[in-house]
Amino acid sequence: MSSTLLEVTRAGHEEVERLERLIVKDFQNEPASSKDRLFQSHRVRNMIDQITTTSIKLVEIYEDKDNARKDDIAALGGQTATGTNVFSAFYDRLKEIREYHRRHPAARVVDANEEHEELLKEEPRIEFTGEEAMGRYLDMHELYNEYINSKFAEPIEYSAYLDVFAQPHKISRKLKLTRQYREYLEKLLEHLIYFFERTEPLQDLERIFSKVIAEFEEEWADGKVQGWDNEGQENGHVSAQPSGIDLDYYSTVEELMEVGPERLKEALAALGLKTGGTFQQRAERLFLTKHTPLEQLDRKHFAKGSRGAEQNGFAATPQQAESSKAIAFTEAKIIKLCDLLHETIVRTKENVEKKQALTYEEMEAEREEEDIQADSESDDEEQQIYNPLKLPMGWDGKPIPYWLYKLHGLGQEFKCEICGNHSYWGRRAYERHFKEWRHQHGMRCLGIPNTKNFNEITSIEVLFSLILFVVYSFVCSEEAKVLWEGIQEKQGVNKWRPELEEEYEDKEGNIYNKKTYTDLQRQGLI
Repeated sequence: MSSTLLEVTRAGHEEVERLERLIVKDFQNEPASSKDRLFQSHRVRNMIDQITTTSIKLVEIYEDKDNARKDDIAALGGQTATGTNVFSAFYDRLKEIREYHRRHPAARVVDANEEHEELLKEEPRIEFTGEEAMGRYLDMHELYNEYINSKFAEPIEYSAYLDVFAQPHKISRKLKLTRQYREYLEKLLEHLIYFFERTEPLQDLERIFSKVIAEFEEEWADGKVQGWDNEGQENGHVSAQPSGIDLDYYSTVEELMEVGPERLKEALAALGLKTGGTFQQRAERLFLTKHTPLEQLDRKHFAKGSRGAEQNGFAATPQQAESSKAIAFTEAKIIKLCDLLHETIVRTKENVEKKQALTYEEMEAEREEEDIQADSESDDEEQQIYNPLKLPMGWDGKPIPYWLYKLHGLGQEFKCEICGNHSYWGRRAYERHFKEWRHQHGMRCLGIPNTKNFNEITSIEVLFSLILFVVYSFVCSEEAKVLWEGIQEKQGVNKWRPELEEEYEDKEGNIYNKKTYTDLQRQGLI
């Protein structure tokens, strides 16, 4: 090993420098799309990992714990155990190097430009689900199903869950101390970390979490951790409460028995009370804590190994305090990751709301359109838009003359409060958006039909004022009938249309409407 140690060191330094040049060259190429940018980030991440691995090996060589490097350097000067013949040492060394390169042909010096030109075009394999769409959206369906089927949460829609999972501090303190919630948090954190590593491979997650740890320890010591402050947390202790059972809702033991034996057992264990006995005995033992403080209960009700009535009345055991701190720390990590993935979460929610506003036929048409765009995406992305004069962009994303930009009013911004204060540039886009999914979904959330009568209304306050006026008119005045008839007339309701509704019969007994009958008669077919 010592005869080739210096060659290994040289090859290691060469490998590090080569990878550094490749990283610089890769960053000089501007990605044409988000997909290419993701591939570039993963390529660079892989090269950084190789540099790290090679550097660790070089550090081990330079530490020279077995003096192999020192002996190798001494052998270069002919200082061997057999003598100081420089020439014999030189030829022996040359023979060993040739033998090494014969056994390791990959270590030969090659043209790095030719060998690694394909490396810069490599597309790393990244595993994404269909719902994640190459990292554009989050796929939270598995965690959502676990959330709505748990004891610490209430059934909600998937779109609402996308807002809730990033706010664990809103869950009741009593429900957080269960094993089910702790396991759910661990799965949620693991899922977010895995997604973040796939979409942001160049981010140093360990460094980010190290800052979270420092901030969390300081806030925990001061009792200022969100969701854990001013709720019985004093001097690092956690007040003991029945797990998920509020005794104020139960007036008798029989009513308390309706929660079931398992929940009673969990609640008794959380208080340090005995969990044995019959179903009714458990309920009676827990019901005692409704009117009697724990420190005043007889010691016979407490389980063996508990800290006694006094301590159980004021604070949890050190194991419970440590468990609470671990749960709070996991929540802090989740909140930090959700801040980093805020744009992705918002984009995911918008995509879910968009799908909810589409019919099955529209979803199928959109899927076909996405498949067509995916096939031609690579060709379109390679053709970069040439815009040296920095002309404004049209609807198709291509430069247009400034006079045409001004003619179509693309510099004029229209905001729609019903669409969540979304901006539309130009009159054409503004008029079209009343028929698009975003405005339809906003009207549906307000419980108002999206008809032409409400076009050009973008303020929620004005919209409800108009509806209230109509309702008030119906109650208080006959003028509402005139208004309602005008609306129906615009929609074509209760309007006599003779060309469509007036019927004609030919000699053979066939029935036609007036328009069809007239057309056939003019053509001489009747």
